[in-house]
Amino acid sequence: MKYDIVKVAAATPQIRVADTEYNTDQIIEMINKAHSEKVKLLTFPEFSITGYTLNDLFLQDTLLSEALVGLKRVMKATAEMDMVVLVGLPLEINCKLYNVAAVLFNGKILGIVPKTFIPNYSEFYEARQFSEAPSDVAYVALPDVTKDKNIPFGTDIIFEAENMPAFKLSIELCEDLWVPLPKSTKHSMAGATIIANLSASDEITGKSAYRHSLVAAQSASTISTYIYADAGEGESTTDLVFSGDNMIYENGTLLAKSKRFSTGLITAETDLGRLHSERRRIRTFSKGLSEEEEKKYVHVGFNFKNIEETQMQRHITRTPFVPENELERNQRAEEILNIQANGLKKRLLHTNAQSAVVGISGGLDSTLALLVTAKAFELLNWDKKKIIAITMPCFGTTDRTYQNACELIKNIGATFKEIPVNDAVRQHFKDIEHDESVHDVTYENSQARIRTLVLMDVANKTGGLVIGTGDLSEIALGWATYNGDHMSMYAVNCSIPKTLVRYLVKYVADNAESYFADATQVSNVLLDILDTPVSPELLPPENGEISQETESLVGPYELHDFFLYYMMRYGYRPKKIYHLAKYTFKGSYSDEEILKWLKKFYWRFFSQQFKRSCIPDGPKVGSVALSPRGDWRMPSDACVSSWMKELE
Repeated sequence: MKYDIVKVAAATPQIRVADTEYNTDQIIEMINKAHSEKVKLLTFPEFSITGYTLNDLFLQDTLLSEALVGLKRVMKATAEMDMVVLVGLPLEINCKLYNVAAVLFNGKILGIVPKTFIPNYSEFYEARQFSEAPSDVAYVALPDVTKDKNIPFGTDIIFEAENMPAFKLSIELCEDLWVPLPKSTKHSMAGATIIANLSASDEITGKSAYRHSLVAAQSASTISTYIYADAGEGESTTDLVFSGDNMIYENGTLLAKSKRFSTGLITAETDLGRLHSERRRIRTFSKGLSEEEEKKYVHVGFNFKNIEETQMQRHITRTPFVPENELERNQRAEEILNIQANGLKKRLLHTNAQSAVVGISGGLDSTLALLVTAKAFELLNWDKKKIIAITMPCFGTTDRTYQNACELIKNIGATFKEIPVNDAVRQHFKDIEHDESVHDVTYENSQARIRTLVLMDVANKTGGLVIGTGDLSEIALGWATYNGDHMSMYAVNCSIPKTLVRYLVKYVADNAESYFADATQVSNVLLDILDTPVSPELLPPENGEISQETESLVGPYELHDFFLYYMMRYGYRPKKIYHLAKYTFKGSYSDEEILKWLKKFYWRFFSQQFKRSCIPDGPKVGSVALSPRGDWRMPSDACVSSWMKELE
């Protein structure tokens, strides 16, 4: 449970209708199993102690008293367990019968939550036996079960782990979710991060898909972890069949689901810190709950005995910016290319541009920028000859990247210009008295700034705009020459991280027939560009090959993009990012390597903010962006010491 990651579970035991002793045995067996798997929150279905399909048997004294016997046994079974357990049963309070969830922890009842919305339509007739929950939380006694005379009873209760502030649990029962304003909406606005639903939802054709969409949507709109435990095998089939359709969603994302028409336990590790960060970021989340409504909530505190590190089993993608599903990835690629191209289209029209000027190196970023520019020209029905694609070979240019740049420009149909900058750079060295044999930062940056000067002046001469090529990863790390490749007139790649740049270019290569007349040739060029090491090519080649590989200097981009995503999207602490990265990249990088590059990431991110404070305009395409006018405001002089201290 360190890092606010908690293992939760939904369980469907096999039951016998009205056989509370048998049902309690099955519940206890599942509790033991969940405990052995270090589950911290276990949810059972509605009426799990008695069964749901009892109808008028719910009015029998024998059943009601036996249900309390079962509850007492479950309490005893949890006495030495560091786990919150939710079980369902019928409960009589002041001659009214309620459908309730009992919240158990360490052998005690933390509270009892009754069902609010009692269905009485179609196949449901609960109003025949049960009353709706009272509007306010009361305190009740269950003398046949416990000596505690002040058990909270009501819907507006939040069960909070005092030694784990992110763990805030509220409960609803079945129909409470299926209404226009579910109780969980207010629960989440009052602070609950986990919603548990004890349900008995019968199965008919198509209902499972709808049920999943309902839970997913509620989890997303409440920014919560939603645990749905459904009745299953053993319920009466006189008129209905129950499938045990259990599921666990986190902020709209499915973490685990059961195989329908079976019994058993599903588990998932939910990241409550992620929910907390998301709510903190979305400032409108808690709006709408009045002070009076907030005051109605009763907060029941407890303490877990152990806050140990949860053994991770959930899947965490190595590429958070890139969908893993091929169909979704392709759809996303097409969408992003359209966002980039339409952003550029608007800027070209607004400035009455007569051309677009792009510096082409034969690398990934400039390739994507050229592809986007070509797409924008297609949207405008402009002649692609007005795209002026310039290659500017200098000391570090290799034949491989040069040839790829030339082939790409030719196949796109842009105007090709080759402007070698060797002599201009040498003259500049002479002017500033720099020794060309000294391959330092001056040697490298002089080339980048001369190239930008060429692009800007050609744009002025042709009435055009310089299209920026730098990507989000480079902006985050400050891996750009200030007033060199750092500068442009519209930066189409500014919110595309390096890992995503690669997939966008791959998408075009795989679908070249939709973009180019000579699809095979262009596809081969793009694939070779994808296979070329990432490099600024500012140092002379060695034996004709690239001698300066970016990732050997600043670190692997797949790691940096992972770090960037969790730092920017969720505001995670360095320790938590390190923890997640170790788990996700196990077998690919050692813990020492991950730590080394994470420290490098934080150091560069903080020290290079001054470059981000004055970057050009460019379209936002995802949830992480670094524009100083939109998503990210940070002082250039902020200290990194607190973040680095966590990694010592």
